[in-house]
Amino acid sequence: MKEKTKEMSRRQFLGYSALGLAGLTVLPSWVMANGKRIPPSDRVVMGWIGLGQQGNSDFYSATRCPGVQVVAGCDVDIFKRERFKRRVEAWQKSQNMMPRCDVYEFYEDLLDRKDIDAVGIATPDHWHAFPTIDACKAKKDVYVQKPLAYTITEGLAMVKAVRENGVVLQVGSQQRSDKEFQQAIEIVRSGGIGHIDTIFSKVGDPPKPFDLPEMPIPQGLNWNLWLGGLNDPKVHYHPDLCPPISLEPEKNEGLWGAWRWYCETGNGYTADWGAHMFDISQAAIGMDGSGPCEFIPKGYNGAKYLTMKYQNGIVMTEQDFRKEGGQGICFNGDKGWLKVTRGYIECSDPKLLAKEETKIAAGEYEKSPGHMQNFIDCIRSRKNPIAPVESGCSTNTLCCIANIATELKRPVKWNPATLSFGDDTEAANHRLYKYPYRKPYSL
Repeated sequence: MKEKTKEMSRRQFLGYSALGLAGLTVLPSWVMANGKRIPPSDRVVMGWIGLGQQGNSDFYSATRCPGVQVVAGCDVDIFKRERFKRRVEAWQKSQNMMPRCDVYEFYEDLLDRKDIDAVGIATPDHWHAFPTIDACKAKKDVYVQKPLAYTITEGLAMVKAVRENGVVLQVGSQQRSDKEFQQAIEIVRSGGIGHIDTIFSKVGDPPKPFDLPEMPIPQGLNWNLWLGGLNDPKVHYHPDLCPPISLEPEKNEGLWGAWRWYCETGNGYTADWGAHMFDISQAAIGMDGSGPCEFIPKGYNGAKYLTMKYQNGIVMTEQDFRKEGGQGICFNGDKGWLKVTRGYIECSDPKLLAKEETKIAAGEYEKSPGHMQNFIDCIRSRKNPIAPVESGCSTNTLCCIANIATELKRPVKWNPATLSFGDDTEAANHRLYKYPYRKPYSL
């Protein structure tokens, strides 16, 4: 009875939460495509942690999902907080709501709010684990950007937090919800091109050593908080890491955060695009929650490409397969091949699939609502989303081990069942498995 009462209270609170702590916001009745109205009891109230380009794109995706209300945001940059507040309140006005968006410097203050049902997390990768785990403990559902984490250990801890607290977590690997990639997964799984022998999965280069010159920290940015648990003394402020913006006049970021491209702060294209292309590859061959057992870095004994071997004999290499270039996947089976990337899919057998190719306008892909809508639907149904935490963790683990092998310049073996490197202590002690955080941070 106690648990029943707790859940009943939460669902009731969904209906009037935005009328309380959100500042007497009047919510209209949303109407779905089938004409069904979403009652106040099924409204989903969200807050956002990380208000850069990706966070704003995810916010716009959420606004296209009926029944969603956004009431708060958090960022280490005061100007990005203000930009988010203005954008949310402008959207609220367009929906005939009383405008109110509260902003915070510390994500813990946002998680303390009882009216918020779910959070979107679009921080740099080294800041994914802490707010996600704390959100789970606060019983908030989570939409966290890919890759799931910065290290293998963080990803495993996030899986544990999700399952122990019974929350819904969607990894922001949007390709899982795209028509072309869903078609590719279905054809490969059903044996349409036969037994898969090899996969060509183009993602891009691994990270490089940090080489940005130190520059003065701008006013309004809490750089110490941006660093969080990172403990490498070589990492200092440079605007490429945390791109600045201005408000009067409004000038947005000139680039995506370059923290992605450096060993000390990110995992390079290996994880940035690997969290998409390797992720779909794993899904298509039934390896969600598992992964390769051997990683051979590019250049080792003349290896032309980064190579990953699965226990079932499938070999995946990081390599180009289209003259047009760009990220994508080619599945090679004993009955044919299938190529897929964003806006393009083609099969060696046109009877299985007619070739499709469309252009996607710059920035539109990041705002597409399908993946976010799946998350919102699962908040209501309490079912697993299309990109659950386990699949995000196994893909993140794959990307981390690929970089470990690349940095060690030798093959690395991994046991997906025991989640261990066996007797390879050098790999097990690598920072991408686990690294010591700056005090007072601890996992």
